[in-house]
Amino acid sequence: MKAPLLNPKNWPLQVKVPLMVAAMMVAVATAITDVVLSRLSDGQEQNLASLAGAYLDGISTAVGPNLQRRDIWETYDALDRARDSYQGLRARYAIVVLPDNTVLAASDPEAFPVHSPIPETLRQRFASGSELIIDSKSERAWISRTLAQEGIALGRILAEIDIGDLLRERSQVLLALVAVNAVLTLALAIAGYMVVRHMVQPVSLLARHVEQIRGGAIERIDDREIARHSPEFAGLFRRFNAMADALREREILAQRLADEEKLALLGKLASGMAHEVNNPLGGLMNAVDTLRRHGERADVRETAIGLLDRGLRGIRNVVRATLVTYKGVDQPGHLGAKDVDDLQFLVHHETVRRHLRLDWRNELPADVSADGAAIRQAALNLLLNACVASPIGGVVAFGAEIAGPDLTVTIADQGPGIPDAIRRMMLDSTPVTMPPSGTTGLGVWTAVRLVRRMNGRFEVETAPQGGTNIRILVPLQAGETMNAVA
Repeated sequence: MKAPLLNPKNWPLQVKVPLMVAAMMVAVATAITDVVLSRLSDGQEQNLASLAGAYLDGISTAVGPNLQRRDIWETYDALDRARDSYQGLRARYAIVVLPDNTVLAASDPEAFPVHSPIPETLRQRFASGSELIIDSKSERAWISRTLAQEGIALGRILAEIDIGDLLRERSQVLLALVAVNAVLTLALAIAGYMVVRHMVQPVSLLARHVEQIRGGAIERIDDREIARHSPEFAGLFRRFNAMADALREREILAQRLADEEKLALLGKLASGMAHEVNNPLGGLMNAVDTLRRHGERADVRETAIGLLDRGLRGIRNVVRATLVTYKGVDQPGHLGAKDVDDLQFLVHHETVRRHLRLDWRNELPADVSADGAAIRQAALNLLLNACVASPIGGVVAFGAEIAGPDLTVTIADQGPGIPDAIRRMMLDSTPVTMPPSGTTGLGVWTAVRLVRRMNGRFEVETAPQGGTNIRILVPLQAGETMNAVA
């Protein structure tokens, strides 16, 4: 697997475009260099052939009469004069060869003695009959001219030429082309980088604002920044600002709906708590009145005191459960079985009003390391929804336990089933920002947000005969899981 930075697909546009420009410049420069060097090489060879032809013409005229007489000294003198006369052509040596391939005279007599056969390597060079042979590796060229009179071959002139200057000129041209092309490529790559950087600057600005939205901060693009860019990007920025305004309005609306739902829920709980407190108050007042009238009797006192004790304990349980759930406990990172059992008092008014039976199963240990306040609030919201969804006289089931690495809370009702929009919201792994459009499931939305905050998840099942089974799974620490199992 390639590292992210080594994969060209992950490179930013500011890098890709200059590299593409550089690559195209290298390709164009290579083609241009090849054409220039090819033309230069052809021109140099033509120029060399012209100089070699003039050189051979002059030698042929000078040595022709001497070759007929086979006059060695005159031929040598003609070759020696020709070496000084053609400065544009750097001949290393020249040889006049007889038809039997022996040397008549040479500009370098020590290397090519008179009447000696010419070297085999030199004879093989001209075996193809070509009059100009170039060897760039050795920086040498060889030329030849056959001398004849009335169709009879008198001999040949062979010469070796130093072409180092021509090749050095070719190398200098190549270096100049490479240097110029490198400078142009670098300059165009830098210019491309600057141009693309300027072009993508609006995209970077837009990406920065989008990232801020993803982080929860909605910020509009400043109007002065919009005025600095082209009409295309200015229009895009204005549409982004419109979207940001719409998102801010949705957030405000969501917060307002959440506040209204919270107030409605608090009103419902306050009404229920008032109902739970008011019911035993009548009996308590009767017990007090009985004590006033017949307090001297022991059996009356015992009965009245028992009634007062049970009534006050019931009121205390309702008040304490409400305070624990909405005010929090001294240790918010802990949850116990008793904390969960207190939820029965908060939904008691709903179960009584709708004649529901509460099937309660709490198997939690005395102390669990978990966000107790969040778990209780989420469970309470779902319990109240289950009570509302269940038919009159139905059953609402509640269960809490440690199952493997998770704290599991199960709530089941006998209602018509959960809407698909709310089911998707509960099962979706993305953060929840708004309740589903057209629904009133703000209680569920609150529960979903709380469970997401604890890195928990939901499992939702609908029974074939009706009813919904919602399971909350909140991960626990490894040590807490082992302790709970033990």
